[in-house]
Amino acid sequence: MIKVYLNKKISNRIINGHPWIYANEVNKIEGEINPGDIVSVFTHDKKFVGKGYANPKSQIIVRLLTREKDDDINEDFFFQKISNAWEYRKKNGYRENCRLTFGEADFLPALIIDKFNDYFVIQTLAAGIDLWKPAIVKALERLFHPKGIYERNDVPVRELEGLPQKKGFLSQPFDTTITIIENGIKFYVDIEHGQKTGYFLDQHDNRCAIQHIVKGADTLGVFCYTGSFEIHAAHYGAKSVLGLDISETAVQWAKKNAALNGLENICRFQAINAFDVLKNWSKEGRQYDVVMLDPPAFTKSRETIQQAIKGYKEINLRGIKLIRKGGFLVSSSCSNLIPPDLFLQIIDDAAKDAKRKLRQVTFQTQGADHPIIRGIENTNYLKFFIAEVL
Repeated sequence: MIKVYLNKKISNRIINGHPWIYANEVNKIEGEINPGDIVSVFTHDKKFVGKGYANPKSQIIVRLLTREKDDDINEDFFFQKISNAWEYRKKNGYRENCRLTFGEADFLPALIIDKFNDYFVIQTLAAGIDLWKPAIVKALERLFHPKGIYERNDVPVRELEGLPQKKGFLSQPFDTTITIIENGIKFYVDIEHGQKTGYFLDQHDNRCAIQHIVKGADTLGVFCYTGSFEIHAAHYGAKSVLGLDISETAVQWAKKNAALNGLENICRFQAINAFDVLKNWSKEGRQYDVVMLDPPAFTKSRETIQQAIKGYKEINLRGIKLIRKGGFLVSSSCSNLIPPDLFLQIIDDAAKDAKRKLRQVTFQTQGADHPIIRGIENTNYLKFFIAEVL
């Protein structure tokens, strides 16, 4: 097996369990690495660190799969890892819909598997895990006997690994528009054309958190996508719901989801740029009892963090100005580059500029099917905040 030796002064990040090893942390390599090769990693003085897959084309040259010297990386290894991930989900109450594997948090770096009832959507985001795709499919077939498996590898991050973007069936073809039930509400999921894997499972618990504040409320949802928060609001007794999204396609799906649940008379959806209209609406004196903000990640690189901070502050400022006294702000951020403390500071600054006070109701992260590993910062990415606006 190829051996990788680390520099004498290695990061505490590696010692404390982070699976990523960057190229500049490597002292020498014994053997020639091809993208996806399994390698053994050692300290400078030949103490075993772990085994993982390597890619000389990537800045992250090794992603560790195990710290156990006796582990063999083979089909059974991946079956066992996916089995362990499923057992963890079941212990936390998941049966139908969940993120089955969450990359590093399930010790399967760069592997995402979303479970929608009997259908599975896979993303293999690095060269090393991509080579094991047949073993991953075989493990899913053995564990679940699925009705269908689909890959959504049409993501730019794969190009950093020297991989092409692609999507398609990993099983016999099937109708890729499926229906799921979340919190007793039905939703269409377009796993072929929808964002990411077709539906954002990470907000499952957070969508329940709005049930008390939306009763009898005039509710505005911004960046609504296919209407998951908005339809939950209507289901929980909102007086009226307006959802906004820049995508006409998303809005059409939101309308279909409202109709699927018999809520089309309560929910309205509009394709529009929120940044363009919210400022004007506050000048016009529009007011809502609840404003929900669920924007996309405004940054995916450290170079654009300041721009993202400006965007998050702007949208929260505009949202707060539209809320009646005693109403509620519901605000999210899915960027792992915006840490929780910074996110809360952005909202505090927005409230200060709006000359409003906030009384926190709850501050949560993603659901338990997207587990957080202490010390692996990128597993802790979702921020979800509810506050009364005074």
